[in-house]
Amino acid sequence: MERIEPSRRNFLQATAGGLIVSASLTSADTNAAEAGPAVRVANPLSGDVLRTRAELSPDAQVLREQPREVPVVGKSDVLVCGGGPAGIAAALAAARAGATVQLIEVAGCLGGVWTAGLLTKILDSENKSGIMAELLRAFSERGSAIANQTNGTVYDPEVAKLVLEERCLQAGVKIRLHTRLVGAVTDSHRRVIAVLTESKSGREAWLAERFVDCSGDGDLAAHAGCRFDLGVGEACECQPMSMMALLTGLDADKVRPYIRETASSAKSLLLSLMEQHGMSPSYRGPTLRHLHSDIFSIMTNHEYGVSAFDANAISEATIRARREVHDLVSGLRHIGGPWKNISIVATAEQIGVREGRRIRGRYQITADDLAAGLKHEQAVCTAKFPIDVHALNTHGNKEISREFKQGGHQPYDIPYPALIAADVDGLLLAGRCISGDFVAHSSYRVTGNSVPMGEAAGRAAAVSIQRLVMPHELRWSEIRSSG
Repeated sequence: MERIEPSRRNFLQATAGGLIVSASLTSADTNAAEAGPAVRVANPLSGDVLRTRAELSPDAQVLREQPREVPVVGKSDVLVCGGGPAGIAAALAAARAGATVQLIEVAGCLGGVWTAGLLTKILDSENKSGIMAELLRAFSERGSAIANQTNGTVYDPEVAKLVLEERCLQAGVKIRLHTRLVGAVTDSHRRVIAVLTESKSGREAWLAERFVDCSGDGDLAAHAGCRFDLGVGEACECQPMSMMALLTGLDADKVRPYIRETASSAKSLLLSLMEQHGMSPSYRGPTLRHLHSDIFSIMTNHEYGVSAFDANAISEATIRARREVHDLVSGLRHIGGPWKNISIVATAEQIGVREGRRIRGRYQITADDLAAGLKHEQAVCTAKFPIDVHALNTHGNKEISREFKQGGHQPYDIPYPALIAADVDGLLLAGRCISGDFVAHSSYRVTGNSVPMGEAAGRAAAVSIQRLVMPHELRWSEIRSSG
């Protein structure tokens, strides 16, 4: 075989058996692999990586990757997948209960939709205690006068990033950012024993005694083979996605009627203003919030029919949504007056996803539970947020689908068994991927509920290890009273 210069970016090598594909760049002192076995050395300091070898099928439709050893880089009592509101609470609760905890997050910060998603408002948190109340106090104390006035429910995403990192580090949580879950391994007893991730460090394996899926979309549970439900109806229609943005150039006093915290009429006033000047936002309830000084947030778009599991579709939705946000802000600027200097500071790194998989648990929360105001002996928290299904398509009302509210709603309990995966052992769930039907999910999905769910799941994981039992073998009263 012709020798290839070591400095070349070597992706494809012709061989007698087809194409051998390398997913890496060879280091300056490593020759390109010959037909024999590749030297598999990974070194994050020198940049050397594990080589990937695969044979391209004759029709060029698939690559048959050759087996390779995946390094085990972490072992912990509890591994939490996802560092959003639910994951933060799960990690803190488990660590504070005495467990060693590994937290894995795909973004470059903790907080999920709170930070990477620029949400800026925490719903259904006012009646919560524990970690949710602790975080609200911190957001209020470390934040602006507005954060203080709203008891931390309107917050600065940068303050949130710092607070969450500090809390996790103080508790002894090991944090790995920029890392995506890509697989899960179960043993012959259907118990989750490991997860696989990909990052700049390559493909890695992580072992733990218990796992908590706080990925939002139920990614860990799906990789572990758990059954799940999605959307509503035969077409599995899901709620739309939305792109948040931070704005500047406004005087809060001059746009006060349009700020959501002023009155519920603010959204309709802002919509009317937009329509009067030729704008037609894809979300008919545009929401403007004042965060501090001259920094505001806005949510004013819907991306319909986008699968949370289709990277191409999400990419296209993100590009469309960002374009719409910029166009709408430009339209507001052209109105002049108090809007003449409005500009975008940042659009969210992650488009807001309202709905993904609902993993089958050992209890399913239903619309009937909401209508009846479920009281459950194993309640981890009470949810008060109403049924909130954003329009599923562009037909008719493009704000809220009111048909799903017809069954009624009362405050209801979220039972601990809804946080336990039904199809595998050693796996807990927290956040919007817990077990429930479409209507119930539209209520409990908000982040003020995600945090107490995460806290419950993290504590359950730690206690089950201490008691040498699986999480489903414990009752919530035992978990709550332990320690």
